[in-house]
Amino acid sequence: MVWEATNQQFRRRKRTRIWVGAFIGCICFLFFTPKIPRSPNHHYFLDMRNLLGVPNTLNVITNFPFLVVGVLGFVFALEGGVFNIRIGFLSSQAEVCAWALYYAGILGVAFGSAYYHLKPDNNRVLWDTLPMTVAYASLFSCLVIERIGQRIGLCCWFALLLAAFLSVAYERIYSDIRFCMIFQLIPPLAIPGVAFMYRSKYTHSIYWFWSTGIYLLAKFEAVADKKIYRVNNYVISGHSLEHLCLAVIPILLSIMLIYRENKFHRLGGLKDRP
Repeated sequence: MVWEATNQQFRRRKRTRIWVGAFIGCICFLFFTPKIPRSPNHHYFLDMRNLLGVPNTLNVITNFPFLVVGVLGFVFALEGGVFNIRIGFLSSQAEVCAWALYYAGILGVAFGSAYYHLKPDNNRVLWDTLPMTVAYASLFSCLVIERIGQRIGLCCWFALLLAAFLSVAYERIYSDIRFCMIFQLIPPLAIPGVAFMYRSKYTHSIYWFWSTGIYLLAKFEAVADKKIYRVNNYVISGHSLEHLCLAVIPILLSIMLIYRENKFHRLGGLKDRP
């Protein structure tokens, strides 16, 4: 018993040091790096084809999957089921609110990104960035509520949402994307870090790591936009593939929510069996 208590205390200290180190790293990044303005090349995409009168057609219509999964996920989160299928995957009101806002952010990405890609410029990029930061903040908070606790998760949720709005406003006013860049690190670093350090009370936790892998693949496609476009004979660009790949993430997470079970209930049911 003493050894177990000591071990738990050691793990808590180790986790605390990691959190403090991550926070200090973010502060150092903000205070000791020069301002990073958004590059004019950010608004230049290789595939600028105009099909059926829609500018940058593929970059616009590849946002449609976000609309579908955003609407269905929002219904799942609020109602716990759709098409008369009963789904009990959310065990608290805090989880319901956080997941609902995550899917609302995905829905916002569908409209914001499509609007931006119709005419990419600094004035429209706000509507592409804000829904994404809201979705990232909500998704990370969902994980914190699940793994650490409701109170900490809700505090994290409100703090990150405020930071999301402030980061977009800061970029708009001062032309500095450093705050927004930190939000880009939530899916590949913060989410798998928390998922690895803290145990889940639910099954199907592997979906968090699969989603992280899909996110990294999507970012690779964005960076290799030109090369991918040339390799596939100018059919679809890497940026359009990035949209489709990112839309897979809420689909995977929805599957996780639908099929996951409470581990303790599951173990209790197994013990009751003859």
